[in-house]
Amino acid sequence: MSQERLGDSMGLTFQQVQKYEKGANRIGASRLYHISKILDVPVGFFFEDAPGIDDNPSMPGLSEPESETFILEFLNTREGLELNRAFTKISSARVRKSVVDLVRAIGDPKDQE
Repeated sequence: MSQERLGDSMGLTFQQVQKYEKGANRIGASRLYHISKILDVPVGFFFEDAPGIDDNPSMPGLSEPESETFILEFLNTREGLELNRAFTKISSARVRKSVVDLVRAIGDPKDQE
């Protein structure tokens, strides 16, 4: 598939796709998931033959801390994907901060008494 066609499928320019391909920009978990769906491959496809993942999981940079694993697992749920997609559509930094503050307040067990 061409960069232009992939970009069109994702709502990006081919230059943005090119930056992902060259490693100039980082690909977030939800975007990687979206790409896997467009290309009809499992997300793990992008990690096949990656050096050291199975050989030495404690190697720096190749294993995820537990908190990052939790986040990735959450982002792979339907609710996580929906929340991430909706949140990234908020253009105002002030509104995004307010949403984060609201979710923190709702999720704080002290506030639920």
